[in-house]
Order: sequence, then C-alpha cells, then structure tokens
Amino acid sequence: MRILVTGASSGIGEATVRALVKEGHEVVATARRAQRLEKLHEQTGATVIPADLTKPEDVTRLVEQAGSTDALVNNAGGARGSDPVATGKLEDWQAMYELNVLATLRLTQALLPQIREKNGTIVFITSTAAHETYVGGAGYTAAKHAEAMIVETLRLELVGENVRLIEICPGMVKTEEFSLNRLGSKEAAEKVYAGVDQPLLAKDIADVVAFAISRPSYVNLDRIVIRPVAQANSWTVARKGTSDGELPTSPLAD
Repeated sequence: MRILVTGASSGIGEATVRALVKEGHEVVATARRAQRLEKLHEQTGATVIPADLTKPEDVTRLVEQAGSTDALVNNAGGARGSDPVATGKLEDWQAMYELNVLATLRLTQALLPQIREKNGTIVFITSTAAHETYVGGAGYTAAKHAEAMIVETLRLELVGENVRLIEICPGMVKTEEFSLNRLGSKEAAEKVYAGVDQPLLAKDIADVVAFAISRPSYVNLDRIVIRPVAQANSWTVARKGTSDGELPTSPLAD
C-alpha cells in the first residue's frame, strides 16, 4: 500500500512513517522541514516531499509528485498558546485553524478522488481535545473539534462506498515539540508531563495507526481514543508526589 503521511518531520508523524515502512508499506512523507525529511529518508527509505500544507500551491505540487496513493494519514497540526477566551490571541487561533483544519481539508480534497477510486483509507489524527474542552484550551479544542467534523461529515457523505475513514484521538503524548511549540519554553513544556507515570510516546500512536490500516478492507475503526493509564480526561491526570490521593488538573495535556 502506498501511504502519504503529513507532519512527518517529528513526533507522531515521523514515528508513523517508521512504523508503516516497517510493516512493508511504500510511504511518502511530507512536512515543511526539508533537512529533517532527508534524514528520515536516509534512515527509512521513505520518499520525502517537502511542502507547506497551508499553501494551496504546495498541496497541488505534493499531490502531483506523490503520484498514486492508496491511503492518507492526516497528522499535521499543532497548538499555539494557552490563553483564556477573554485574552486569546487572534493570530494563535488563526494559525491553529490553518494548521489543523484548512490544511487537512486541502489535502483531503485533493486526494479524495483517487482514494475513492482505489477504495482506500484516510486516517485523521485529531486529539481527545476534538471531543472535550478545558480551561486554557479554547483555541486548540475549537480547531480540533472542527477537524473532527470533517471526518464525521465525510463518513456520512461517503456511506456506501468502500472508503475507510479512521479518527485517532491521542491524549497525553510526550513528544519533542508539541508542548514546546505551544508554550514557548522547555521549562513550561516539561511541567506538562511532570510526575506523570509513563505518558504516551509517539511510537504508541504510530503503532495504532499501523494496526488500524492493517485491518481487512471491510473493517473500519471509526474512532480510537488512546490515553496513558494515568490520564482520565483532558484535565485530570495522576501525578506522583501529590498529597491526599488528589488527581491534579492538567489543562494542557492534549
């Protein structure tokens, strides 16, 4: 199977490329950072195509260069800031909507004709934030809720066709860049995971992606929610060192 993976230069996207190559798939990896992609190519043999999915011309070029595609893994996205609604920065909200919603929509629209023709698969890696909300997360949860609606609506529109639409909703995943990009400092990013017994890693999500894609063509895993055992929801996380058995909140865990 030939699979296009977005956001492949780090984190879940990079781990997904590695997992799919290991499973024997022909993988095309895309992201904005060409040097990181080239290193990934050297290590995995995956085809790499640098592209910025917020630019329509890049999406057009990516689809042309990627060629025939059986499946798409929409992973690119991210969070910016943790301000309350009252003081949220409009530029952060715009960036999150562009990254998580419009970029996903552009590429999905561009590849949908050939995926329908091939009876293929589209995986959307959203977040538990696509189905919950929490203090300090309005901009991100709004964007992820919108992304999730692409999946749910497309499922209705394509019912009767043999196209699989899979949504994977990770909770707390410790990666090198997600919380750093969101909060702006390594110290703040580390606090998100402080005291948490075994937060998920990127490879845990990649394993789930590979498993979902490997199911028989008539099996669709509509929505998979995956969290560490220490996390009950987006804002309730068990941390070592707390008193009285309390479960302190962690509003930036997803």
